[in-house]
Amino acid sequence: MTSIKRKTHLFLLPILMACTLGLGIFSNSTPAVSQSAPPLNRDMAMRLAEINWPSSHTPAKADHFANNAILIATPCEKVWQHLIDASKWPQWYPNSRDVRIAEEATNVLREDSKFSWVTFDITIQSRVSEFVPNSRLAWFGTGEGVDAYHNWYLVPATEGCDVVTEEVLKGKGAVAMREQDPNGMHTAHQLWLTTLKTVSER
Repeated sequence: MTSIKRKTHLFLLPILMACTLGLGIFSNSTPAVSQSAPPLNRDMAMRLAEINWPSSHTPAKADHFANNAILIATPCEKVWQHLIDASKWPQWYPNSRDVRIAEEATNVLREDSKFSWVTFDITIQSRVSEFVPNSRLAWFGTGEGVDAYHNWYLVPATEGCDVVTEEVLKGKGAVAMREQDPNGMHTAHQLWLTTLKTVSER
């Protein structure tokens, strides 16, 4: 899998740190990201050029940002089904609860779906803005003090599916989150990926 190129305008840092658990996209790259780098700078340096951002929510405008990735040993189609089945997120991702999709006829996310949920103890109102089956999922999210855009990018790999998730946060709540726990969003998103890997590989 060689089609993905990393952003290099901040630093020439071609692989994710060890907690990405062996993402196939970057397995042949060197050197590793310094663990001493500030979390925001580290994640900014590792973001993907292939991620689509609305002009209002680019990484350059972020008050907080996270980049996470993982290799899941199953086809992207199976991973995708767990991602869009948002009503079941709380069953396997502990940082989510009370997920409610506006469309009464479905429990899964679709193009332009609206949904509310609680994450980081904040009630978020979300709207799906990018929906490419088995490949791309993204949504806007607003809550008290935060204005977010969350991206998911799935790429078939020899050993399964490479999954990258990146999120831009803006607002006073985002600043507070960054200052109180600079690693908090990255850690929570890595947990999301790890639990997604577990449920998808069953």
